Amino acid sequence: MKKLATSIFLIFTISFLFAQSGGRNTYEFLNLPAGVRTAALGGVNVSHYDDDISFVLSNPALLKPNMNEKVTLNYINYISDINFGYASYAREFKNIGMFAAGLQYINYGNFLYADEFGDIHGDFSAAEYALNISYANQLNSKISYGGSFKAIYSDFYQYFSSGIALDAGISYLDTAKLFSAGLVIKNAGFQLKPYTKGNQEPLPFDIQIGVTQKLKHAPFRFSITAHNLTRWNLRYKSIFDNTYELNTSENLADTTFGQKLTKFMNGVGRVGDELIRHFVIGVEIVPTNNFYLAVSYNYRRRSEMRIETSPKIVGLSFGAGIKLSKFNISYALASYHLAGMSHHISLGLNLSEFYKSQKL
Repeated sequence: MKKLATSIFLIFTISFLFAQSGGRNTYEFLNLPAGVRTAALGGVNVSHYDDDISFVLSNPALLKPNMNEKVTLNYINYISDINFGYASYAREFKNIGMFAAGLQYINYGNFLYADEFGDIHGDFSAAEYALNISYANQLNSKISYGGSFKAIYSDFYQYFSSGIALDAGISYLDTAKLFSAGLVIKNAGFQLKPYTKGNQEPLPFDIQIGVTQKLKHAPFRFSITAHNLTRWNLRYKSIFDNTYELNTSENLADTTFGQKLTKFMNGVGRVGDELIRHFVIGVEIVPTNNFYLAVSYNYRRRSEMRIETSPKIVGLSFGAGIKLSKFNISYALASYHLAGMSHHISLGLNLSEFYKSQKL
């Protein structure tokens, strides 16, 4: 019996939830920002220096000794009742380096199971998981390197898939100049078992690079991250979008100078548009090491998800966090579309401080 509900669900989920990636890859949930601070900084950041273990998902080289004995619990209320979460624990092993283990999950909820005639035969759920094992160490006082192994499992009712992926990154930190940078290769891997036999799908492979700079005499920290560096064209081909399209069928020799100039400027505009889609900009206000406010702008998200007549704050993200001795709490809000925002909540625990309290 044809599973109509399953087919509709798969098409809808891929086209809506991961519209920004164009549905080119499988396991696209790996690209979702699991950390609250990452979400507040636009969803992509590979250079930020902090003791939040969630940054390990962005760049394994950001796994630092100051994350030792720390736990992070993240919950994301995503769009359309989709729930996403991440939990991780980090520990330092003397003379070996830092290790972290984490679990990502995304639950798409329950769906009605119907046949091609619309008869309901029950319901089903769908979810995906990724187990992450990360390692990092310092090459010298300023440069760190790291890697992550991911075991992935995907369950779409009668369609199952599993795969593996690797991340590798480097991090540079100059505390004197308040400057940091990062480079990461993400999701290099393959499916061990595809959803359907003989249909091997690619993973969302990416190369990202970014820098973060804090002002010396002001409580501001700026981050800029370039992503999707393996692919220049991130735009959609749409018959309704002719803003930067050139009419190649037209004989340029027969056009006026004004028409030629317009075509040239449209071409320049398209190149600029393509370039900006690769960058995410974030700004933080950090009056102390224990508190921050953040705002960011993701041009690609805004370009692809906004409604022209009412763009509102699509593409913007906001966040705030407070840190105490034993734990920290953070919250972020990311605007993906006029009809939906994601809410991110994080609780971080410093287990070493709890151990000290028990000894006292």
